Amino acid sequence: MEDLTTGPLTRHLLKTTSFMLVTMIFQTLYFLIDLYWVGRLGTHAVAAVAIAGNFTFIVLALTQMLGVGTTTAVSHAVGRKNHPEAQLMFNQAQVLAVVTGIVFLIAGMLGRLSYTRAMSADAETAALAARYLLWFIPAMALQFVLVAQAAALRGVGSFKPGMVVSTGSVIINMVLAPFLIFGWVTGHAFGVAGAAISSLVAIIVADIWLVTYFLPKKSYLQFVKADQRPQLATWAKILGVGLPAGFEFAMMGVYLVVVYAIARPFGAAAQAGFGIGQRVIQALFMPAVALGFSVAPVAGQNFGARIRERVVDTFRTAAYMVSALMVLLVILCLVAPHALIGVFSKDPAVLAVGSEYLRIVSWNFVASGLIFVASSMFQAMGNTVPSLVASGTRILLVAVPAILLSRTAAFQLNWIWYLSVGAVFVQLVLSMLLLRREFTRRLAFPSQPKLDDTAVASAMVAVE
Repeated sequence: MEDLTTGPLTRHLLKTTSFMLVTMIFQTLYFLIDLYWVGRLGTHAVAAVAIAGNFTFIVLALTQMLGVGTTTAVSHAVGRKNHPEAQLMFNQAQVLAVVTGIVFLIAGMLGRLSYTRAMSADAETAALAARYLLWFIPAMALQFVLVAQAAALRGVGSFKPGMVVSTGSVIINMVLAPFLIFGWVTGHAFGVAGAAISSLVAIIVADIWLVTYFLPKKSYLQFVKADQRPQLATWAKILGVGLPAGFEFAMMGVYLVVVYAIARPFGAAAQAGFGIGQRVIQALFMPAVALGFSVAPVAGQNFGARIRERVVDTFRTAAYMVSALMVLLVILCLVAPHALIGVFSKDPAVLAVGSEYLRIVSWNFVASGLIFVASSMFQAMGNTVPSLVASGTRILLVAVPAILLSRTAAFQLNWIWYLSVGAVFVQLVLSMLLLRREFTRRLAFPSQPKLDDTAVASAMVAVE
């Protein structure tokens, strides 16, 4: 356990971000390498994996629900120096993760074929996507326990175990994937299914590995049978914070489904170009997302300890850091979008769609980075509803006009990208206004005077 309520905030953020960044680099490296190998199988295979990958947003929504709720509950308990409560929250989160994983596995398998047929541009793509999901759905189901355990560790300020386990499992995944996809050595090529099977094997190893961190008697968090009896009130406390965050990711999944459905008449190349563009952006956003993961426990422990100045300063410091980073990424996407997409496909049609997508959406990178930080601050203060409101507004501003415009004869796919840029800036403004309100309301602790408007305005200087 690491106390984040004392010491320089910049050092805490850099340290925790570095651990998360290493984890995310290896995770994203796997996705990109996986996409690289699948790209050797052709455009239909790339489109199939991209369509099947939309299932990950359902998992992200559910695991975000568990992860955010667990990190917040544990970090608040740690900030209050209440070890028994932290232990209880950890154990209850594990039970909740097991239940959620089982439900997802059953629902995913039942809806697999209907989903792939509805979303694919042709029968070949649908068949490949279904084959991939047959193995990938069990792999995603096993992630729930892994995420809940890693989230609890983040809550106590311990990022290294998650980094080590995740990095090790991703290396296993990367090494195993080409052998299974192309049949190296074995002579039996599984094709796109091989990529999913390698993911399944890696997740099984990661689950077993991470459990070992909680077994020693000296561990701050341990498995306690008495704390594992389902407590609906505790589940409600975890889900009260996590559900809005999870629903936010679910809406992002709906948005992607809408985009793929609208892109369907444009063919598999358009779907593949958008899919590759999405993966590239995920890779570029790694440092920003890692910083966001770090902000929540740092601010969360200080919120639990009721040190309002450090909560506000955490936001200010993180906002400066993410803004500087995003400016560099904007330049990269404007200068070399073709090269970024060309790593994964040589199809001219795929390159055209993917490159145009990167050029347009890169203009909202700085705003997106600030939104990540703001979202993490909402998590840290135990109220993720404002983040949900801001994100939902953005999704509606893109999805509804896109559906209506797609019915016109002159419709072009890039219209959606322009809509997205404008909607993200609306989301940023709304997020900052809601965050200012939360600072005023939630940081006015009973034992301290209410946070005045000057202090609140100062916290927003990084984004105004």
